[in-house]
Amino acid sequence: MIDATAIRRALPMAAAIDVIVAALVAGLDPDQAAARSISDFTAGQVLSMPAEVGGRVGVKLATAAPGNPRIGLPRIQAVYVLMDGATLTPIALLDGTELTNLRTPAVSAVAVDRLAVPQANHLVLFGTGPQAWGHVEAVRAVRPISRVSVVGRDGHRTRAFVERLRGLGLDAAPGTAAAVAGADVIACCTTAREPLFDGRLLADHAVVVACGSHEPTAREVDTETVRRSVVVVESVASACAEAGDVIMAMAEGAVARTGLVGLAALVGGETATAGPSLFKSVGMAWEDLVVASAVFDTSASHVRPQEGAS
Repeated sequence: MIDATAIRRALPMAAAIDVIVAALVAGLDPDQAAARSISDFTAGQVLSMPAEVGGRVGVKLATAAPGNPRIGLPRIQAVYVLMDGATLTPIALLDGTELTNLRTPAVSAVAVDRLAVPQANHLVLFGTGPQAWGHVEAVRAVRPISRVSVVGRDGHRTRAFVERLRGLGLDAAPGTAAAVAGADVIACCTTAREPLFDGRLLADHAVVVACGSHEPTAREVDTETVRRSVVVVESVASACAEAGDVIMAMAEGAVARTGLVGLAALVGGETATAGPSLFKSVGMAWEDLVVASAVFDTSASHVRPQEGAS
């Protein structure tokens, strides 16, 4: 059993970023990854996310319950089962919620590190939940962020989030959608189903990360953002099936499937042209597995079965 505290102790954010990069450099092809299944229930969705990488197999069962925040529970919750690839013997059970909170911003940071200008220091953040906090940590791991503008729907939560950032020594303040005009990096970590800002406001060097949705009918960025941007996705196949930000823009002629850049290609050295950049993620099972494997291999909290044990 590896709980949330043990996950973070075993694999800090910078190490999680390195693990994602190492997997892609080693030849992992996200477009060949197993598809996840999504089942709809009264309270929301249950996602089953299997993967096989590097002699390990893993499955995450994740739930997305939109009503949970109103009763003080996380919208996203999960458990993760890690297995030996040769025998499919379960070897660890991990806190899947914390795993998600770690791997999602780590993947975003891999893209930001290859797209953002070296001196990027102003982050505009949409959202005040766990993913928003994780993206502050992740972007700071790859760029010298000193200023953060927080755009949130709830004034109390936004002010509390800002105070937490100030506790890290950051120049943080509540902001509005217009703040994207002066941003180096914009991170969208919300449950929004409609665009959060006007893409015409983006500076030519800006990098936008959109990670809040995995549904073809929901999006955080508008068609203009997609039209102006180099669009990077985890996997072209998964983006065309699940990324509403991309799917709706494609339907409007803003980008073609052939114009999408896979994350593996970006890590492999494919360069972006002039203009803003957009990294759209939907979350993929291979990301969970490579991070979970690294946690297992470095964690002192797991217990290996003794020889002869039943």
